[in-house]
Amino acid sequence: MNDHFLPGADPQPVRTYPAPRGGAQPEMARRPASVETGAGRSDPLLAPLKVGRLSLRNRIMSSSHETSISEQNYPLEAYQRYHEEKAKGGLALTMFGGSGVVSRDSFWGGDQLDYTSDDVIPVLQQFADRIHRHDAAIMCQISHVGRRSDATTADWLPAIAPSNTREAYRRSFAREMDRHDIERVVRDFGQAARRVKQGGLDGLETLTGGHLIGQFLSPMVNRRTDEFGGSLENRMRFLRMVYEEIRKQVGSDITVGIRYTIDEDHPDGLSFEDAVRVANILEREGLVDFFNCVFGRFDTKYALLYYNIPDITSPSAPWIERVGAFRAETSLPIFHAAKISDLATARYAVGEGLLDMVCMTRAHMADPQIVNKLRAGREDEIRPCVGASHCLYRAIHCIHNPATGRETWLPQVIERSPAAGRRAVVVGGGPAGLEAARVLGERGHDVVLFEATNHLGGQLALATRVRLRQDLKGIVDWREAELSRLGVAVRLNTYAETSTVLAERPDLVIVATGGLPAPGGFPGEEHCISVQDVLGTPTLASSDVLIYDGTGRHAGPLTAVHLASAGKTVTLVTLDPAVAPEMEAHSQIVYHKNIAELGIRTLNEYDIERVAIGRNGTFDVVIKHRLTDKTQSMNCGQVILENGTYPLSDLYDEIRPLSTNDGVTDISAMIAGPHPLREKPASGFELHRIGDAVTSRSVHAALLDALRLCVQF
Repeated sequence: MNDHFLPGADPQPVRTYPAPRGGAQPEMARRPASVETGAGRSDPLLAPLKVGRLSLRNRIMSSSHETSISEQNYPLEAYQRYHEEKAKGGLALTMFGGSGVVSRDSFWGGDQLDYTSDDVIPVLQQFADRIHRHDAAIMCQISHVGRRSDATTADWLPAIAPSNTREAYRRSFAREMDRHDIERVVRDFGQAARRVKQGGLDGLETLTGGHLIGQFLSPMVNRRTDEFGGSLENRMRFLRMVYEEIRKQVGSDITVGIRYTIDEDHPDGLSFEDAVRVANILEREGLVDFFNCVFGRFDTKYALLYYNIPDITSPSAPWIERVGAFRAETSLPIFHAAKISDLATARYAVGEGLLDMVCMTRAHMADPQIVNKLRAGREDEIRPCVGASHCLYRAIHCIHNPATGRETWLPQVIERSPAAGRRAVVVGGGPAGLEAARVLGERGHDVVLFEATNHLGGQLALATRVRLRQDLKGIVDWREAELSRLGVAVRLNTYAETSTVLAERPDLVIVATGGLPAPGGFPGEEHCISVQDVLGTPTLASSDVLIYDGTGRHAGPLTAVHLASAGKTVTLVTLDPAVAPEMEAHSQIVYHKNIAELGIRTLNEYDIERVAIGRNGTFDVVIKHRLTDKTQSMNCGQVILENGTYPLSDLYDEIRPLSTNDGVTDISAMIAGPHPLREKPASGFELHRIGDAVTSRSVHAALLDALRLCVQF
């Protein structure tokens, strides 16, 4: 199997690409000169780049994307602060506003920015000034989503497209555009571009792909027989009209590019060869200054995951070689984003001449200080993107950087406390405890962390034993390294008791002891084991298992896929109407796909009524449907439960009467910001508990607890 494809995906033939055109620049001439870092090492990522009239200070950028933190479809304070942190962090260019709206019939119900009125201009001016103060450039994406528009949101206008078609992902029935529609949308693109220019931005891009321009280009979608359909020249007519109008409105005063699909990877779609032909025309006619290359389609949820936003199960940077082949066909700068999440991969892509600008969008959600750390020779301190796709779940929050998307009240760079030097005890080495110890260490306090086992990571360490989630190890590894750098004392194999804590004479105690597997609450639950049991000791699993998932989170389906991949017969019974309802779409797709491929039987909307010992060491299980109350019986070799956890709070309960605050966390103070400094108690210690020691929640929730509490000390 080609290693550019997801595990479990059907192998597809890899296209062979034509040799570079004779007129293309030699590769060596287009490789950037290296610039020296603080570590005394030359680095092509720090070389400047000219794009149109715009000079960029290095080769690292963040591409346009949605955030779910806009207000009334405008990029106001929270939105701007999110991007400003990246500018402070040293990148050359931050793009914003994925799928920005140029026409009123281009809303699909997401967090799209609205460029249909001049009211956006002063907002953009404020935004541009904010980014330019940090010597970074700023661009946005304007687009019309065509048949992706949702006719049941915003103004309830019907979706439009080149032809009467329906996209499988967004599911609207689109009507075919007439000439009036085409002329209207072309004008709208031009007016949106004018507003971008007047807003003081450095540039803009449109998007082909599954959006309207790409729908005209794609033979799969465009079935017209007039001058806008049929031949490639006809199918690109709308694209040319749009860019001619954009250039009419902005000239060459700002940089104009295109986020451009170089190959739809489908026998009936836009081919690499045709994409090159279109690109050559755009370049020759001076309509664009750069190509921001994407590969594949996103007309289904799986295609969006597989091609455009590769997740934790995907190989790193799956399309850079194909983008490199396209780069050989043009002399314009090439941008690219698709799971380029570490500097080593980025350096290879730029240094080998495959790209000119590397888009490290999700990587900057994990750590906006990437370029500053690179320049200072502190590359090993960069918080890694682990590809969990949590940033696609509700608002723009990174799974292990809780400050992202909350920049108005949580710091991305933690400053030393004016009251540094307090003695802090953290009990528990899971994600919550690790983050608490890290933040307190950054604040300059004297921190000791106690962990009962011989390793750090808590429940997360179990999840990383499974292939589908193994990259989450970066959440633990990075914090372990940071604790070492900060001089935090980590004491493994130490079960902290009251005497252990009091012996440290603490000013502050953070209990992050996590939780224990929650019971089933039905007769015979004592015959069951937990997912933690089976992940921690794989030999416990029998050959025929029933897994009950009462949470809708990762642990149930993850264990099901893990055991089925090992050859076990697995039945997955869920409390919910579908598998994995509490996850972002990417993880849902991965689990649904693996469950189908592995033949895992699923039964949804059931409770376990009872479990009893059957014959030959097996178990008889009765389950009841939650809607019909009908029961069914089955027999299996083992019953595995996932009901979340209940707090392990013995230590907290014991020392609570000894604390100055009775273990009470002031919720109002914890969620307010900016946080005032909490005064040191005159005597005794302040006590708090966080993460699953409070109740069963997610990794992100545990880390957020730790950060927003500990920055107050």
